[in-house]
Parts: sequence; structure tokens; C-alpha cells
Amino acid sequence: MINLSSLRIGYAPNSPLLDAPGDRRRFVQYANIKKIQFEIADPKKKYDVVILSECADLSVWSRYHGCVIIYDLIDSYLAIPRTNIKGLFRGLAKFITKQSRFLQLDHWRAIELMCQRSSAVICSTDEQKQDISRFCTNVHVILDSHAKVTTTNKQTYASSKPFRLVWEGLPHTLDSLFVIKRALEKISSQYPLEIYILTDIEYFRFLGKYGSTNTLKIAQQIMPNIKLIEWKAETAADIICSCDLAIIPIDLSDPFALGKPENKLILFWRMGMPVLTSATPAYLRAMSAAGLSMTCSNIDEWEVALGTYISDELARQEAGKLGQKCVDELYSESELIAKWDAVFESVFT
Repeated sequence: MINLSSLRIGYAPNSPLLDAPGDRRRFVQYANIKKIQFEIADPKKKYDVVILSECADLSVWSRYHGCVIIYDLIDSYLAIPRTNIKGLFRGLAKFITKQSRFLQLDHWRAIELMCQRSSAVICSTDEQKQDISRFCTNVHVILDSHAKVTTTNKQTYASSKPFRLVWEGLPHTLDSLFVIKRALEKISSQYPLEIYILTDIEYFRFLGKYGSTNTLKIAQQIMPNIKLIEWKAETAADIICSCDLAIIPIDLSDPFALGKPENKLILFWRMGMPVLTSATPAYLRAMSAAGLSMTCSNIDEWEVALGTYISDELARQEAGKLGQKCVDELYSESELIAKWDAVFESVFT
């Protein structure tokens, strides 16, 4: 393994304080574990290696020469159809809001050029790797680290009264719960329900800086019996494990959402939580590896699955135990660190 302590390393983060999930669950966590020194990357300075997050200014870093660049491209932007309205205006919006120094109207092409410039690209699913491999031959699939969050394991699978469902995530993805709104309404007529939502209390709806929104107002449109709790690393595990069943609905008609990795599922499984998900490629693979069949392809399947696992304590226990076993065997923190090691080995050998 190359001695990274001898290198000058820059990191272009998702957030200035390095507290966004894409920072603290990925390179920053790896650097902390390996005791790797790095600084916030400045394109005016010289580095041996620069690691770029998805929020890095691609218009600048694609022009930066003289060092190794590792691009952490964890979302499925290349899978978005070229006719997508948001996608068509994303490049212009980034320039107007000064997230990009230079105008790059075609954001898809900006990503492609960044991949071509990079010595290695990191992604989070096999499907993303296939898309990226057209522009970079050195592509690695790496999931998030949850070590600082999953500090508690579920102790009992007896259900609460009312039955507690839990959803965790960034507030701008909360709309995914509308996918199963009808199923939740039907099930709540049979079983008293509470839905615990762990997320930010307020957020910006547009470009991370415009349209300040109260998350509770959005959540209450889903169900009246919502418990909105501010996401904090110190308390998230205890709250999750106090619930009975985790849910991860995804809009399967949305190519960007469909390309999401199994990170959230692994987070829940690491604590022994039973989880129902939508049938995305990543969730189907993970469920198969665990010996579980808890994915739903439509609203009717969600209604049936919710009824089954709300009423069956033994089924919830088996799901939680099998998921946790799968994580221990296939998604260990040591395996995660080894994959980051392999990235650096690949660009310095």
C-alpha cells in the first residue's frame, strides 16, 4: 500500500464543514480511520491527489492538470434521460448560482469530461459502473460507511402500539413516501400506525440554497400521524431501533431514483431492522444475497407486504436477523476500507 501520508491530498467536499452524508460517510470517514491528512482542495494550489465529491466544481477541476484525480460520483446522473427538464437546465443553474465558475450548459457532458479526466471514478452500483466505464476504465463500486451511526442493535421484535414505521433520509427525498401513500392509508384502517421520519427539520428545495421549506408541512401531506424527528448521529440509532419496521419506497419510474444504491438498506440491516423496499436493482440484489424477498414493485405489493410484516413478529425477527447476518458477511467496515485502499493502489501503481 502506498504511503498516503507522504502525499499532499486535497478534497473538494459536499459541505464546507464536512458534515454532509456524502462527506462523513465516504472519503472523510476513510481518511479518519486511516489517519490520512488532507485539506480542502483549492484549484490554485498543487496537489499529488485530489478527491472530488459530487458537489465539486466540475468546470474547474476538469481543467486541472498535474495530479491524480479521484472522482466520487455516487448518484445516477448519467442515467437521467437527455430530455429531462431539470437535467437540461442543471448546468445553467449551477453557473447562475456560482456553483460552477465556467458555464457548462450540458451537465451530462460535464460529468463525462470529468470522468475522462479522472484517474479513477468511484460509484455505488453496478449499473452506474457500466455507464461510467464508457469514459473511464478505472471504476470502483463503494458504498457508505455507517460506523458512526449504527451504535445500537434492535433488541426486541414485539410490536409497539401503535405500530411504528420508520423512514430515514435527506428531506428532499421525502417525496418518495407519496409512492406508498395509498397503501399506508389502507393499512392504517386495519392497524393503528405511527410513521417516524428522521431527517432535517428545514431544507432548501432548489440547488441546496433556495426555497427554504419546513419539512413537517411536506410530511403531514403523507399521513396525519407523522412523528418528525431531527436527524442526529447521536440519537438516530436509538430512535430507529425503537421502531418496528423500516420502509424505503422509491419511485420506480424515475431513472435517477431507480439507480440509488443499497446504502439505506444496509444502514437499517446493520442494526438488525426488518426493512421493506421498492424493487430497485440494488435492493433486489441485496435482498437476494440475504435470502429475503421484501421488495415491492407496485402499490398492491406494498399493501400486502405491510400487512404481512405488521402482523407477524416472527417474520420481522427473521428479516432483521438475516439482514444483519448479510451485512456482517458482505458489507463489513473492513471490506469497505479495503475498497478505498484499492482505489488509491490503482492510481499509484
